[in-house]
Amino acid sequence: MAYVKDTIAARATAPGKGGIGIVRISGPLAAEIAIAVLGELPATRYATFSEFRDENNESIDHGIAIFYKAPDSFTGEDILELQGHGGPVVLDMLLSRTVGLGARIAEPGEFSQRAFLNDKVDLAQAEAIADLINSGTRQAARSAMRSLQGKFSNKINVLLAKVIELRVFVEAAIDFPEEEIDFITDERVESQLSIILAELSTILSEASQGALLSEGASVVLIGKPNVGKSSLMNQLSGRDTSIVTDIPGTTRDVVNETFHLDGIPLQLVDTAGIRQSEDKIEAEGVRRAIAASQQADLVITLVDASLTPEQRQADLVELADDERAVIVFNKIDLVVDRAQFGDSDLLVSAKSGEGLDALKARLKHRLGVTTGVESNYTARTRHIMALKQAQHALLTGREVLVNDQAGELLAEELRICQQYLSVITGEFTADDLLGEIFSSFCIGK
Repeated sequence: MAYVKDTIAARATAPGKGGIGIVRISGPLAAEIAIAVLGELPATRYATFSEFRDENNESIDHGIAIFYKAPDSFTGEDILELQGHGGPVVLDMLLSRTVGLGARIAEPGEFSQRAFLNDKVDLAQAEAIADLINSGTRQAARSAMRSLQGKFSNKINVLLAKVIELRVFVEAAIDFPEEEIDFITDERVESQLSIILAELSTILSEASQGALLSEGASVVLIGKPNVGKSSLMNQLSGRDTSIVTDIPGTTRDVVNETFHLDGIPLQLVDTAGIRQSEDKIEAEGVRRAIAASQQADLVITLVDASLTPEQRQADLVELADDERAVIVFNKIDLVVDRAQFGDSDLLVSAKSGEGLDALKARLKHRLGVTTGVESNYTARTRHIMALKQAQHALLTGREVLVNDQAGELLAEELRICQQYLSVITGEFTADDLLGEIFSSFCIGK
């Protein structure tokens, strides 16, 4: 048990008023608190209708009490759940009562953190709890639930077992040369490396899409004034979020809207038109537009298709100087001769909606959404980084094996790979990383 003295308490339902409100207590004092508040210890794992009483034996509320005995609970500790009416004053009174009996208010994510530290879930599963709560789409919720059930962790653990097995073989050959294991000429080593790399590549593709489901991406629209950014924003989001007029410079600040692209949450950002201005407010809007584009995952760069080729090229030189740029030629409805554009050019009319499907397909491609690869679980950016580091270690290991026949270097790269894979599930995780991960959770989770 990671905690033997500390008892924590928190409201486990959302802030505000509701039909039901839940206070959750976890730790060694949970049973004592139950007896003090309820007058008895409820039967383990049975819902018991009870009256909740304060220190003067006066009734605070009545509702359902459930007691979970360690280690058969979410946190692995004794847990008491008090399910009463969802008024904030009533729940505050219940929380004050538990604190008076020796509990303390839980930190964000501390219940899930205790579940991880007490081996009830691994780190990837614990993160999936937060992803499930924060899911913005049904697809994201289903994928988060699969991660919570351990599908992502199982894939990592299977891959990890193969890496460890190969590492043991290589290190045995180094440490016990008298056994005459010549792994340098043994094709099984290189073959097994290739198999592991192929499996890791598949997991990386699936996890990348899983990360998009859970974390989404930011897409900023930039362009000259009156090029149609606000109209395109409204078309993509399906809402009249941005003001649309014929007057250049209408948008003077960043405007945010969430847009779901086949289940992937995108944060769309409309910005002020890029131009020199003596107006201090508009100039500040331009500065914010540039700052937002620098932080974005993708930048939709709008160019007026009705301009001359020379004018369009001048705008592109000024605006599309980044590999994140998705160049879109808007106002194609005003163009008579479309032959001047190439087959790969994105031609769009934000006014009529023409070309939006092609734009969405391009966005999916640029975000790395692979056709035919289904995301069976959610993932996070840190998982992707760890998988890429593990992949790099394996590629380096194969290179030193084939080119240099350096067994010791191969063994070291396999060790590095093992370490990065272990970071995903939490078998090897620094304490400061744990604090960062769980601090983003809800207080009562």
